[in-house]
Amino acid sequence: MRIAEIDFIYVLLILLPLLIVFYWFVFRMKKKAKERFGNLALMEKLSLSFNPKKQRWKVVLILLGIFFLLFSLARPQLGTKLALMKREGVDIVIAIDVSFSMMAEDIKPNRLEKAKQEVNGLISRMRGDRVGLVAFAGVPFVQCPLTLDYSAAKLFLDIIDVNLIPQPGTAIGDAIRTSIEAFNQKERKYKVLILLTDGEDHDSDPLGAAEEAAKEGIRIYAIGIGSVRGEPIPLKDSQGRVSGFKKDTEGSVVVSRLDEVTLQKIALTTGGKYYHATSGEMELDKIYDEISKMEKKELEGRLLTQYEDRYQYFLLLSVIFLTIEFLLSERRSRKAVEGSKEKTEGR
Repeated sequence: MRIAEIDFIYVLLILLPLLIVFYWFVFRMKKKAKERFGNLALMEKLSLSFNPKKQRWKVVLILLGIFFLLFSLARPQLGTKLALMKREGVDIVIAIDVSFSMMAEDIKPNRLEKAKQEVNGLISRMRGDRVGLVAFAGVPFVQCPLTLDYSAAKLFLDIIDVNLIPQPGTAIGDAIRTSIEAFNQKERKYKVLILLTDGEDHDSDPLGAAEEAAKEGIRIYAIGIGSVRGEPIPLKDSQGRVSGFKKDTEGSVVVSRLDEVTLQKIALTTGGKYYHATSGEMELDKIYDEISKMEKKELEGRLLTQYEDRYQYFLLLSVIFLTIEFLLSERRSRKAVEGSKEKTEGR
């Protein structure tokens, strides 16, 4: 026999002994109370209609009812069967900008950490979809190929930072092209690319790449990270304290601005949508609602061993014992009471 919910067994092992001790204590206190009130033998004669044996049986029935109730909640299982489990979904590649401009703090704690929070939340929402990760700055590369292992995808996500790619810049067009190659090249549907960036592209022709993605049947959802008004990029020392701000070759402080227009055009070119990142992450719900409505493909089908639940029998026993306890009276029958009176009077 197999136990599916082992926690209820632990509850059973703790609760049942406590109940036994409780009832023992109650009976003991009742006996002491009778002794204090008067002669114990006399008290028993005065309460001929009460049957202490039935009272003890009621306690036994309650304990048995609770035992089988908790045991049924533990879902005992006996016997197995093979079942074909199918998973349906779409392929989702998430491209994350890791350029240095993503360190701007116009959205807390910074743009990159906010992007990673968004991706983590999106992966947590997935049910049956394959997910892959692409990191990009001046050049892109596949951080995690398409997989159904969401835990592995989150591990790859955790190690993403601005030092991952040494070449500076933001090549959104190249990131889209690398993402196209990460998909199954034989299909022209079931494909979604989610692009998280501040949108400051450096001459990689993102709109041309979006047109290529549209031809491959890829729908792009873009999430803009940061503010349109712009924010300087902080430089931090080894203790994490801001020591200054990034400057260009002329000595002017670089202000990184979110390019919403480009991201909107990229999304519209492929039939997708653009969203601006919010603290409540409402955009993730909207994107995943859109993805959920898309046509899905069977991603995986495999035989799994399923155990047969047998909790019903133990639940029935619990109901039977508790019902008997409810119907069982603590009083003696009239015939038994009269018999006891005759014995008492005969003495």
